[in-house]
Amino acid sequence: MSENRPAARPARPFFSSGPCAKRPGWTLGGLQGALLGRSHRSAPGRAKIREALERTRSVLGIPSTYRIAIVPASDTGAMELAMWSLLGSLPVDVFAWESFGVEWLTDAVAQLKLNGTRVFKAEYGALADLESADPRHDIVFVWNGTTSGVRVPDGNWIAADRAGLTVCDATSAAFAMELPWEKLDATTFSWQKVLGGEAAHGMLILSPRAMARLDSYTPPWPLPKIFRLKKDGKLIEGLFDGETVNTPSMLALEDYLDALRWAESIGGVRELVARTNASFASLSRWVDESDWVAFMASDPRSRSTTSVCLTIIDKRFRQLDAAAQSSTVRGFVALLEGEGIAFDIGSHRSAPPGLRIWCGATVDAADIAALTPWLDWAWDRTKPR
Repeated sequence: MSENRPAARPARPFFSSGPCAKRPGWTLGGLQGALLGRSHRSAPGRAKIREALERTRSVLGIPSTYRIAIVPASDTGAMELAMWSLLGSLPVDVFAWESFGVEWLTDAVAQLKLNGTRVFKAEYGALADLESADPRHDIVFVWNGTTSGVRVPDGNWIAADRAGLTVCDATSAAFAMELPWEKLDATTFSWQKVLGGEAAHGMLILSPRAMARLDSYTPPWPLPKIFRLKKDGKLIEGLFDGETVNTPSMLALEDYLDALRWAESIGGVRELVARTNASFASLSRWVDESDWVAFMASDPRSRSTTSVCLTIIDKRFRQLDAAAQSSTVRGFVALLEGEGIAFDIGSHRSAPPGLRIWCGATVDAADIAALTPWLDWAWDRTKPR
C-alpha cells in the first residue's frame, strides 16, 4: 500500500453534482448589490428579475421569440409545471435512463395518467431508443442524465416538422452543452448546476409552439398555484416580464446574476462549453489509463461531460455484494473528504455504487488534473484485499 500522498492538491475541491462549485473567484462581496429588505414586486425588484431573464437569454443564445420565466422549486418544479400545464392533448413518449427521467415517467403514468403514453427505458449506462420518438406525440426527456452520466448526443432525432412538443429537463446541460433551441419547446434547468448558483429556483423556457399550446389548451386536472401560468383562462404575461409565481430569494437571485455576469465576461456559452470539455478531457485521460474504473456510459457519444459517472471494475470489488460495495465507496469518499481533496463524489443514492465527478463550467481543468492522482491513492488504501 502506497503511503506517499500526491504533491499537488486541487485548489478548489468542490466536485459535487449539485449544488455545484461556485464560479472561479467567487466571494460574498459579489452579492453586495442584492435587493434585501425590498419587495420583489417593487420597481427595483422587477428590474433585477428582468435582468436575470435578459442575461439568461443572452448567455444561452435563446431565440427572441422564446419566453423565459423564473418558477418555484428548482428544476423539479419547472419540469412538473411544464408537464402538468402542457401535456394531455396528444399521446406522450417518455424516455428515461436514470432516476430523474424515471420521476418524469412516474408523473406521466402514475400521477397525470396520460392516455397513450409510450415508455422507452434503458438501464444505467445506456441511452433509451430515441429514434423511436413519434413526431405526432409530445416527448419528455432529460438532456443529460445527472445520475447516470448518459446524455443525448444531439437533437437530430427530433423531427423539425413535429406536431408534438418536446419537454426537456436540461438542468445539468444548460450552459455546458450546445442545445438546439429550434428542437426544444419547453426547457428547464436550475441555478445550482452549471453556473454554481443557489438552489430553490427553476427556469422555464418556452418556444412559440409551447406558448400556443398554453393559449389553446387547458388541462383537465386541477393545477396548484405554483403551476399556474394562466388566470381566468388567459396567460399571465407578467411572469415573462419581471413577475414570479411566488416570492423569490433576492439573495439567490443576485448570486445567479453574479454567475451570469461572470459567464459573459469570459465569452458566454461557447467558453462555458469549452471549460466543461477541458475538465472532462482531463478526467477522460485518467479513466482511459485506469485499471480500476471505467465510464458508466459505454458509448463515448452519449457520455456526459458534466456529471461524469464512473463504475468500479476492480475484480475484488465486483465480487462484493451491493452492501459491501456501497460501504467501500463510502470509505473511499470519506478518505478524500477527510484529506480535503474532494467533496461529494460518491454516486447518486439511486445509482449503482461508484463515483460521480462534476466537470461543469465552474470547475477548473487544473483541479481535475490534480484530483486524479489522489483518486488512485485513495483507492490503493481502501480497495478490497
